[in-house]
Amino acid sequence: MHFTAPQCAVTVRVFSKRFPCTARSARLARRVTAATLDRWEVANDIRDRAEAVVAELATNAAVHAWVRGRGFRVALRWDMTRGVLLLEVTDARGDRALPRTATSTDERHTEAESESGRGLLMVAALADRWGARPHPPSGKTVWVELDTAGL
Repeated sequence: MHFTAPQCAVTVRVFSKRFPCTARSARLARRVTAATLDRWEVANDIRDRAEAVVAELATNAAVHAWVRGRGFRVALRWDMTRGVLLLEVTDARGDRALPRTATSTDERHTEAESESGRGLLMVAALADRWGARPHPPSGKTVWVELDTAGL
């Protein structure tokens, strides 16, 4: 007699990769994110938002959080039961201020007119939820959640 072991449905998918802080790393992080989400069969509109978010956060990590000999990490976690795709970019510069969402109209207006700094405004616009937290011993993680339920 032949018995088949019961199979459980996969409800959470995870991916993580470290990148060096180089000029090409943000583009590579975006491409790896797109390929992973394609493999996971994530809806195109969610994949497009995720690509843009990872590209911006990876650029920030590679340019503004550069530490000799240290790179940054991109992590993806898709919880299909909750309907949430979590994107995280962790860098080595915890001494830099944690990013925050502009809270006043004056702050948003000033940031929108500056030469740089608009990337996090784009992240905030694309994210359903986002924030940052320290990553001991010396880094920080910027995280973004995209809702995938019902898509």
